[in-house]
Amino acid sequence: MNATPERLRAQILTQQSFSAFGDVIEVSEHSKHFTINDGFSERYHDLAKVDVNNGGGRPLINIFRSTPMNLPIIISKMERHPLSSQAFMPISGNPFLVVVAPAGQFEQSRVQAFLAASNQGVNYHAGAWHHFCLALNSVSDFLVIDRGNDAADDKNCDEVELEQPLQISFEHLLEQTTKQIVD
Repeated sequence: MNATPERLRAQILTQQSFSAFGDVIEVSEHSKHFTINDGFSERYHDLAKVDVNNGGGRPLINIFRSTPMNLPIIISKMERHPLSSQAFMPISGNPFLVVVAPAGQFEQSRVQAFLAASNQGVNYHAGAWHHFCLALNSVSDFLVIDRGNDAADDKNCDEVELEQPLQISFEHLLEQTTKQIVD
């Protein structure tokens, strides 16, 4: 493995730019929504396809507490869950980085990075390669919906070491969108 990290420029997370990897979970004018509870609530409906039943799986609801990595952020491994989707929704009010690659044989040249706003979550499709949540600013909690299976031989996590580490570049986005990302 080459020790010099290759630069990977992050882009703003949108449903269109992320659709090959999964769903963006957010309240937007494009989300299906309707009024419920005698007009006191707006339901943003069916925001992600949760896919956890394969191989006898069952839904799990978890909270992951993530500590920010030192800057610059350098990653050296990716993972995937071939049997299920995995959804992350921030609950601490901080933006975070999402690093992904398409499902199938891992190709480092296809890795992409996204800067997610504090009001956006992601749902990785089954088999999509991703890095663990990269918290920014401070320790951050994420509501996570994924697959559980009590079988000892359940194999739903594959990992791969990168041929060359990647240094995630996102400062250019913070300068352009500080108000949008922080608010």
